[in-house]
Amino acid sequence: MAAESTHAHDANTPLEYSKGEDRMTILGFWIFLGAEIALFSTLFATYMVLHSRPANGPTSADLFKPEIVLIMTFLLLTSSFTGSMAIHYLRAQKMKAMVTWLLITMALGLGFLGCEIFEFYEYIGHEGVSIKTSAFLSAFFVLVGTHGLHVTVGVGWLTCILIQLKQRGFTPKTARKVFIIGLYWHFLDIVWLFIFTLVYLSGMVL
Repeated sequence: MAAESTHAHDANTPLEYSKGEDRMTILGFWIFLGAEIALFSTLFATYMVLHSRPANGPTSADLFKPEIVLIMTFLLLTSSFTGSMAIHYLRAQKMKAMVTWLLITMALGLGFLGCEIFEFYEYIGHEGVSIKTSAFLSAFFVLVGTHGLHVTVGVGWLTCILIQLKQRGFTPKTARKVFIIGLYWHFLDIVWLFIFTLVYLSGMVL
């Protein structure tokens, strides 16, 4: 692991905002998140319309199991906390502590993905349903699968950042990358809260 490094900059300015290029990159990422919000809004709207169309297949109340959903929710929301701790130590420029929290965040993300793969396996392998079974299941698999794909991208992205931190230590560029992955991860957590509420919780009740 590279030794903790110092970088001369205004002490009142977070390291990731210390250069104009990095500030513009962060602004650009906020714009990108706006496009992601539009994507997921469309998927949620589609799901809400198609939820009541199970055709001859099972309904959400037949399929959804609260145990696995609660485990996934716990894992992802806990990862939001650990990601926040990583940003805290980023601001303090404490490399080892930051990397530790990033690794915990990544492990929680992998645990979430493992649960989601198991959930899909249960539906497809044991319940005998698929994306082709009904309009409801098509919308469900696309929405939840798209979120899972984003989490997979986040884990891979986080792995690349950890490698760069080991090679380069603290610089405005690596600080900016850690900050951006933190924004991305919190965004995924927020999307999951909507999935938990609008898809699973309402699906098990209605």
